[in-house]
Amino acid sequence: DMGLAETIKFLNDDDALELFKKVLPSASSAFMQVARKQSAVRVRALEMIRGARAASKRPELDFIALALHGKRAGFAKVVKMIDTMAANLKGEQEDDDQKRKTCNKDFDTADDKKKALENSISDLDNSIASTEEAISNLEKEVAALQDGLKALDDSVAEATEQRKAEHVEFTELMAADSAAKELLNYAKNRLHKFYNQRMHKAAPKRELGRDERIMTGLGGEELVAPAPPPGGIANTGISEFVQVSSDVAPPPPPETFGAYEKKSAENTGVIAMMDLLIKDLDKEMQEAKVEEDTAQREFEQMVFDSKAKKAQDTKTLTEKKSAKAGADAQLESSTEEKASAQNNLKATHEYIASLHDDCDWLLSNYDTRKEARTSEIDALGKAKDVLNGASYEA
Repeated sequence: DMGLAETIKFLNDDDALELFKKVLPSASSAFMQVARKQSAVRVRALEMIRGARAASKRPELDFIALALHGKRAGFAKVVKMIDTMAANLKGEQEDDDQKRKTCNKDFDTADDKKKALENSISDLDNSIASTEEAISNLEKEVAALQDGLKALDDSVAEATEQRKAEHVEFTELMAADSAAKELLNYAKNRLHKFYNQRMHKAAPKRELGRDERIMTGLGGEELVAPAPPPGGIANTGISEFVQVSSDVAPPPPPETFGAYEKKSAENTGVIAMMDLLIKDLDKEMQEAKVEEDTAQREFEQMVFDSKAKKAQDTKTLTEKKSAKAGADAQLESSTEEKASAQNNLKATHEYIASLHDDCDWLLSNYDTRKEARTSEIDALGKAKDVLNGASYEA
């Protein structure tokens, strides 16, 4: 310690040694041996410290070397300096161990996060592509359904106009044929009036009004206005506008004419011809009625089927539009999620770059630094042991 060193110093003084030679020859020799031993210890410890300095540039080793070289500092002070430096070296190594562990852990965590984000972005890319394809298909399906519904409406409208036109034609045909039949029957009846009165049907008498009945009852038949002409075709009362002959059957010839029987035969032939025409008209009307009923049933079935198809297509269109709206929302969500993942990935790359800046030098030099510290701690320990009396032979 310091007290011992100072004591040895003044006891080794030249005057003190000269004195001890005179009075205590053996004590003087002992003090000299102690002094030489301390000097050898300093030199040996200094060699160890200088050996450690060759591999390290730490200023602490310079301070310890100066303390050993100066001889003024006692061994206790040097040992304390050695203990302090050794403790600092161990602390530094513990810090490097902890930082190395933290860096490796942070690198692993960041790399796992980077891979997870890359996989997420890849999955989102696939999802976006799939959703975009689904939206494209849905848009085509919606357009096709809309076109189909419009075409269906147009077809129904066209068929409706056609049915109306056909029905008008049917109505006009039936009216014309009915008028023709009525006119032929009227003509037949006129012929019967002249040539076969048994078959003639008299026109119904006009129903008199109340005042006319009173007047007739009082004997004023001449005051009753005659019935107006029936109007229609040749005043027959038949209202359909059909071109017919205005000729009427001639009155019966006088009895002196001998051609009456011939005219009667001709009348029979004319009536037969009229019956044939009436039969043709009946057939035509029947066929027209069958065709009209068939066309109407088919039209009604077409309308029913069209309504059912329109209802189904409208429902499908609503579903497709709803599905497209959902796909649009999914696409927007996936796009936003991808943008967020890309931002996180960018931040993760920046964080990994900062880890490299902070950790690469330590991780690259960890083993070298640890080996150097171990050597320094070992040299310090040996120097301390020498100072404490241990012997390390070269």
